[in-house]
Amino acid sequence: MALNASRNDLASGAIFVALGGYFALEAMKYDFGTPFRMGPGFMPVVLGGILVALGVAVAATGFGKPDAEAPPAWPWRGIVLVLGTIIFFAATIRGLGFIPVVLISGLATALSSSRNSLLSALVISVGLCVLCMLIFVVGLGLLVPWIGPWLRF
Repeated sequence: MALNASRNDLASGAIFVALGGYFALEAMKYDFGTPFRMGPGFMPVVLGGILVALGVAVAATGFGKPDAEAPPAWPWRGIVLVLGTIIFFAATIRGLGFIPVVLISGLATALSSSRNSLLSALVISVGLCVLCMLIFVVGLGLLVPWIGPWLRF
């Protein structure tokens, strides 16, 4: 007997329930407090509970409406570029510096989508770099070299 439900909705709901449940259970280790005098565990428990409820609602909407088409192919280009960018960023931020690493990381992640052209990826990368400079370096005072020692001539 086949399950008459959307596998996508069930999987999404299960992910929400698992993540919300994990965070709520981990937050139970902290003092909960009251709504008027919140402890450090109050908000993570409440938000985890909301995420669990949202996951149950998403999964419930999947019953009675099976997926109409076959699942799409895995977006390997995006997966490889995004995961590779995370590793690249962590491995080179101290050597290359903030500006080159954010520019390269922004370009690679923008190119992970087949909907972006090279020009739009460059615009996204430069915009992201300027925004990150304003937020992290200027706004938060992050002490990171703009250009790293690997690029000094």
